[in-house]
Amino acid sequence: MRIAILEDDPVQAALVMETLSTAGYSCHEFSKGKALVHALRRQTFDLLLLDWEVPDLSGKDVLQWVRESQAERTPVIFMTARGREDDITSILNAGADDYLIKPVSSGVLLARVSALLRRAYAINPLSTKEVFGDFEFDLPSGQVLKNGIPVTVTQREFALALLLFQNLGRPLSRAHVAELVWKQVPDVSSRTMDTHVSLLRTKLGLRPEGGYRLAPVYGYGYRLEQLAAALSG
Repeated sequence: MRIAILEDDPVQAALVMETLSTAGYSCHEFSKGKALVHALRRQTFDLLLLDWEVPDLSGKDVLQWVRESQAERTPVIFMTARGREDDITSILNAGADDYLIKPVSSGVLLARVSALLRRAYAINPLSTKEVFGDFEFDLPSGQVLKNGIPVTVTQREFALALLLFQNLGRPLSRAHVAELVWKQVPDVSSRTMDTHVSLLRTKLGLRPEGGYRLAPVYGYGYRLEQLAAALSG
């Protein structure tokens, strides 16, 4: 999971980064609101942690931009020193999913982030398999089954396929895919990624005649869509 953190206090930012990175999340720190908005135009994040008062564009302004500009509803948690009821109401009415009052402890931060991600993406940390229609992903073995029949895939292809199915209909940036599938390898070439996507399309039959479309999103990344025929079938 990729998390964007908007926080201009270096001490608070370091605490949040360390807490969430240690828990296995891929964290990206921003100290200015405009820098985060610029990144959001080109990258995918699974959750936003926003401070209220930061230079050049407030966290609330960033939240407003996110809700007005993005079709996908990215989960948002506000971190703020403002604890008055009207301030909290304002945050929630603006479209935030949760809030934390500073100073934030590591335990509470991790619990609230994990809970929101589970709600937003229907994550079951105890599950050993995930099922999407005709496709079953056995997590311990790294095995994919289609209609109960095993499909031979590499470990990386398994990770890529699972990520795409977990985000059906959602565009994923190349940076997002690189970090979660290639584990932050900075020099993954577009050709390498395109090759893996093409192999998955063939191995799993992710084509319109099979009820799915796995296609590039120009200048951004990839999207796996489940077509109407598959939904009604």
